[in-house]
Amino acid sequence: MQKILSKIAEAKKQGGKVLVGGKRVILDGELKGGYYIEPTIIEGLSFDCPINQEEIFGPVVSLIPFKTEEDVVAMANSTKYGLSASIFTENISKGHRVASNIDSGVVWINTWLLRDLRIPFGGMKHSGIGREGGFKSLEFFTEPKNICVKI
Repeated sequence: MQKILSKIAEAKKQGGKVLVGGKRVILDGELKGGYYIEPTIIEGLSFDCPINQEEIFGPVVSLIPFKTEEDVVAMANSTKYGLSASIFTENISKGHRVASNIDSGVVWINTWLLRDLRIPFGGMKHSGIGREGGFKSLEFFTEPKNICVKI
């Protein structure tokens, strides 16, 4: 939680404007001791600033305007990570074209986190090693053994 809050503070120092959220939430009752942060939307940061280049793993999104497909693909591929991406568009052909050019293990079009556990899941670049799910999991978690008997 402190790491995520420090990233939000860093974004503000770099000129980012928090449109929504950005603060810790303390709940009542049994959940009082939890580590909750408001969903946060930030704008006004360049695509290559640290908050847009690192995996925050918190409820934080940064809005970055772009003009062309080439611009958005270059921005998406500029990070050393590549676990997943989402593209929202009315033009499915354009969505497929952009998705094929993004260096990411999973690219969702007009959705997010829709998973079929029979399909392999994993990232590219510095986002994980290998794949899990489907037959990839069977291969990864299985120790083949050959027993040969002469009769």
